[in-house]
Amino acid sequence: RHNLKYFDKMRCLRKRSAVSFLGILVVCLLFMNLYIEDGYVLEGDKQLIRETATHQLSPERYVHSFKDLSNFSGSINISYRYLAGTPLPRKRYLTIGLSSVKRKKGNYLLETIKSIFEQSSYEELKEIAVVVQLADFDSAWCEGMVQDISQKFAHHIIAGRLIVIHVPEDYYPVLDGLKRNYNDPEDRVKFRSKQNVDYAFLLNFCANLSDYYVMLEDDVRCSKNFLTAVKKVITSREGSYWVTLEFSKLGYIGKLYHSHDLPRLAHFLLMFYQEMPCDWLLIHFRGLLAQKEVIRFKPSLFQHMGYYSSYKGAENKLKDDDFEEESFDIPDNPPANLHTNMNVFENYEASKAYSSIDEYFWGKAPSTGDFYGIVFEKPIKISKIKVVTGTEDRQNDILHHGALEVGEKIVGSKKGRQCTTYLRLGEFKNGNFEIMDVEHKVLFDINCMRILVTKSQKEWLIIRSISVWTSQTPNQ
Repeated sequence: RHNLKYFDKMRCLRKRSAVSFLGILVVCLLFMNLYIEDGYVLEGDKQLIRETATHQLSPERYVHSFKDLSNFSGSINISYRYLAGTPLPRKRYLTIGLSSVKRKKGNYLLETIKSIFEQSSYEELKEIAVVVQLADFDSAWCEGMVQDISQKFAHHIIAGRLIVIHVPEDYYPVLDGLKRNYNDPEDRVKFRSKQNVDYAFLLNFCANLSDYYVMLEDDVRCSKNFLTAVKKVITSREGSYWVTLEFSKLGYIGKLYHSHDLPRLAHFLLMFYQEMPCDWLLIHFRGLLAQKEVIRFKPSLFQHMGYYSSYKGAENKLKDDDFEEESFDIPDNPPANLHTNMNVFENYEASKAYSSIDEYFWGKAPSTGDFYGIVFEKPIKISKIKVVTGTEDRQNDILHHGALEVGEKIVGSKKGRQCTTYLRLGEFKNGNFEIMDVEHKVLFDINCMRILVTKSQKEWLIIRSISVWTSQTPNQ
């Protein structure tokens, strides 16, 4: 009898081990599918594990779904209803996606649409498409919203830049009786799970409308000429790999994707729709496609304006303090080689000061004659230069005594190029430097630029940002 009990226990252990193994196998297959299609393999992504350790996926119960969704690059077979507008006649540069449901308090959808169009120039409007998904199952509310949208934005619908769609309830998976992760109440689980499905259907619809896609929520205010800013950022990232670029630090606002990634993101949200909120799932998706770090740009281009949440009308006062509504000028920062003779601290290398994302160069106490150099790939004409040193939490790590110079006549090999002559444009004041109308002060096409330390300091040096605006391209 003792032996029988022992064998029963061993069979149970083997059974549990087999279930665990199947779960792990499903995750591995999912990860491999995501990677192999793009040829990217995640090697030891410890950062992702640290970021999402408290938000683990549980794929054991999705074995059947995984079989159905294994073709992650294909579209999901859904019949969409066009409530306003018609299929786009041509592909655009950027699609802006909004998903909206009926709120218990307040409604900001019309203001959001208005902000998108009002903050865009006529030329920018030619390059965007706005897709609004009315994702509520209340047909009377949908009809009322379509009527309001059609009245207020008729010319945008006629011009083919605004589409309103709806997905019938029949296409939705089970939304009741879902597992309650994070001890969320049942109605909260239902709300966030349906939201994941809403976004999946919206992404699926938008996959072939444009080159890029940005997700907004339905209670957002836009910055002036946001499309021009987005285009400039995309151009600055040319040649580098990215999955998600972020133009707001809040929720699912201002997250930009390549349109070719949308089908897989749609499948991913559907597969794990009941596991966690969409913004947590996005962290997993980004990591699976081998983007380890957040790439977020400042100032933010989109601001949350809603006071009441779409969930139960609860108060939601979240604001992005990096948002700037008025027109601002993003620097061009043309391609360049960056180098310094300062003692660099850890991985805060020279390239980070010239980047458009929120990172910086950090060097140990510099001495007289130390420099931070920029050698442009092509001679340029510069209209404006701005350099900021120090940070809010390290306000003394500024350049206390320094100058900014521009140079011409490059000598040396490609790796060790430098200019033979320099012209000093001015001195740093309180750690910062800014100069306008450079093209009127400098008569030559600029090959180099450098920050020169003119007096040794005990404090370390943070170069927080180097911004260069170019004027017309010189004739070669």
